[in-house]
Amino acid sequence: MSAIVFGLCGAVAAGLGLYGLITEAQPLRKILAFNVLGAGVFLVFGVVARRGAAAGFAGDPVPQALVITGMVVAFAATAMAVALLLRLLNLTGATTLDADTTAVESDSMGT
Repeated sequence: MSAIVFGLCGAVAAGLGLYGLITEAQPLRKILAFNVLGAGVFLVFGVVARRGAAAGFAGDPVPQALVITGMVVAFAATAMAVALLLRLLNLTGATTLDADTTAVESDSMGT
């Protein structure tokens, strides 16, 4: 029973993260939504490994290894994204890029 609840929670977290990734405009909120999406996927992988062990099979270490590796990669990617966002804030004074100003700058450079 608990594996089903954890699986549903993982699916909800992945769905909320995907929704936030698509709808949010602020880069920091997109980074946080991406982390929620990843946490949901990691939880689903953990449930898959647990259900295999509960069915009488030996516990499958591959999903567990994927989750641990994914957590390390997600932490590194989040740290890099936040560092890039801080660099953008230091250079421009804003955390967003306007589509209109970048299009004008690229047109003026080309002509």
